[in-house]
Amino acid sequence: MVLGGCSSPGSQTGWAYPPMAVPLQPTVQQEIHIARISQLLLRKDLDDAVRAKMHYERGMLYDTLGMRDLARLDFNQTLSLNPAQPDVFNILGVYFTQIGEFDAAYDAFDSTLELDPNNYYAERNRAIALYYGDRIELAQEAMVKHYEQDPSDPFRAIWLYVIEHEQDAELARQHLLERYEDRTSEWSWMLVAIMLDEVPEKEAFKTIVEGAQSNEELAQRLTEAYFYLGKRYHLDNELGNAISLYKLALSFNVYEYVEHRYSFLELGRIFNQVTEQRK
Repeated sequence: MVLGGCSSPGSQTGWAYPPMAVPLQPTVQQEIHIARISQLLLRKDLDDAVRAKMHYERGMLYDTLGMRDLARLDFNQTLSLNPAQPDVFNILGVYFTQIGEFDAAYDAFDSTLELDPNNYYAERNRAIALYYGDRIELAQEAMVKHYEQDPSDPFRAIWLYVIEHEQDAELARQHLLERYEDRTSEWSWMLVAIMLDEVPEKEAFKTIVEGAQSNEELAQRLTEAYFYLGKRYHLDNELGNAISLYKLALSFNVYEYVEHRYSFLELGRIFNQVTEQRK
């Protein structure tokens, strides 16, 4: 673990070196597991249920390692053998959101919720897909419902703020401040504080680094923190800082976190925005 500087990359305070973790790498156990599953899938005597489970397990391993095209192949294979898998539809919905195929994403999330009406990950991801697909009113309606189911969840509060910000920035901030005042002791509320700029960034990252028990946990927390701080700068139209922070969120290789996935999407949105401005 390396901590240096501990302040914003922006012009207000200036980071010499941002807080970092060693990027996550494939483990020997993961590689061996993939090899074993691949060998077993060559057998002709597997029934469909077992083969579907093995494709799912290998797909999840591929996804964790950032090999998303291979993961999608396995997820499509497992669905062809057993279509009643809500978690698979959910992750495919996230994939479709990443690449901007929003109609396919909505269909995938709808399939998840038909199979598992209480799948709150799919509820959140669908609202986020609606946001990225510029269906703001529908996104806000879905996220309000999602937030009201569990107001103690800081991620619900953050994404509701992001969506509400598209409608009324000042009102969105007021609402998030009210939610922040009713926060629990869960560490993730620090991410809300970062979004609101309620605590100095130096203090926020010091808390994040000191609270991590391992390099893996530090990488996960920094992925989240850099993404949401980047989103804050992005909403303030400080695109240079946003780009730097999204790249930092990507740097730790926490492929399975949506904050890693959506950092790619946000960078693409900035590229398109700048291209349009130049035109």
